[in-house]
Amino acid sequence: MPGVPLEVVLQDWVALRARTHPTHVAFECSGEAWDYATLEARVASAAGALRAEGVEASEPVAVLANNGLPIARFAHAIPRAGALFMPLNARLSVSEITYQLRDSRARLLLYDASLAPLAHDAAAEAGVRTLAIEDARWDAGAPVEAPASIEAGRAHSVIYTSGTTGRPKGALLTHGNFHWSAVASAANLGVEDDDRWLACMPLFHVGGLSILLRSAIYGTTAVIHERFEEARVARALREERITLLSVVATMLQRVFAVSPDAFPPTLRGVLLGGGPAPRPLLEEAARRSMPVLQTYGLTETCSQVATLGQADALRKLGSAGLPLLTSTLRIEVDGRDAEAGEVGEILVAGPTVCAGYLHRPDATAAAIRDGWLHTGDLGWRDDEGYLYVADRRDDLIVSGGENVYPAEVESALLEHPAVEEAAVVGLPDDRWGARVVAVVVPRTGIEAPSTGVLEAHLRERLAGYKVPREVIVEAEPLPRTASGKLQRHLVRDRLREARR
Repeated sequence: MPGVPLEVVLQDWVALRARTHPTHVAFECSGEAWDYATLEARVASAAGALRAEGVEASEPVAVLANNGLPIARFAHAIPRAGALFMPLNARLSVSEITYQLRDSRARLLLYDASLAPLAHDAAAEAGVRTLAIEDARWDAGAPVEAPASIEAGRAHSVIYTSGTTGRPKGALLTHGNFHWSAVASAANLGVEDDDRWLACMPLFHVGGLSILLRSAIYGTTAVIHERFEEARVARALREERITLLSVVATMLQRVFAVSPDAFPPTLRGVLLGGGPAPRPLLEEAARRSMPVLQTYGLTETCSQVATLGQADALRKLGSAGLPLLTSTLRIEVDGRDAEAGEVGEILVAGPTVCAGYLHRPDATAAAIRDGWLHTGDLGWRDDEGYLYVADRRDDLIVSGGENVYPAEVESALLEHPAVEEAAVVGLPDDRWGARVVAVVVPRTGIEAPSTGVLEAHLRERLAGYKVPREVIVEAEPLPRTASGKLQRHLVRDRLREARR
């Protein structure tokens, strides 16, 4: 049976920390710091101004902003006003943002000055009102006090899925989802009074937003970078007493490239998401005594579901680890539980699973059945219960009747020292049904490997049917979502178009 969320009553996180930790720094960004007392005052006034603007309970308020203190403020102020915080991906096109505004039925879009043209164009298309996030009115609103209690099931945010397969949907994340996600993370990583969690991933993504909310739940500090810059991250790790960091593998590779030495022991955890990490990267992290924890999570599960500890990083290479405290996992094949080593769909249950999709009852019913979230991801568990994520179901390649999981082939390619990035896709083939094709980006400053070298490398590691029949070497980085996930569908579409 799936886990059943406990019926708990929560307190407003910022208001609570303003009472218990008023002078402790909540957010730090570009030399400016807000303690919890300051954050509470700014959240309360912005909530009052939102209500004065006619924002109603449970309606989504869209926010189009780059990383910074303003978006961090509204991540708390919009729920304080009773509405739903709906961050938008600042890298999307006008049409993509317009779609999300219309789909969510938002009536108000807040934006920062750097994104004004994008915000105005999308809002005009969607018929939505706009207000600048830097507007002075947010500091002049009649303060809204925090409610005495908040039901765990009350929706907090709407975060649109990355849309790696089809149209994005708005996942409804509750106060309870974020609370239990923070509890699970604390049980996994521990919490220290002087924790400083560096947020250099986009705050409109659940991984970045979770850092802000967990820090408030714990009463610790979130250090915000406006964007990911490897040299700045490396400097922060060395000079700014960062204790926790969340990145994807390609980001960590870039940090290592600009900073060859070990990092200080104050860095006690690096959460690595976005897919399996290549062995050379993990070996380099081990050489530097960097505690890397590989993770698996989804927007619909409020970020992390499973985590692989540092001690198992090489022993369980390619694994996402064991389920966190609040998550229950199943691998399902044809309606039954899979055997150890058998690939099937990953199902997740527990109090971090979202309440469903905004305005999408059919999609909610299809994805969440009897309390189990059907993730659409394929994976398997070994005889010790460790999870291995094979691929998205839609990315599975069936070639000559055999299943080929792109992530497995990509992981093998990334073990070659000259390969920086790899994408594996299936293209139509009259004989085999689908032909396995790899696109490889070589490391800067290293001679690109030949297809023969890569084929020999792969044949030492994979069955013959998994070895790509074609390897394409490109100089440009591969397309990724804002959260760092590889967008194989864009690679596949581009290759198909080029062959017409």
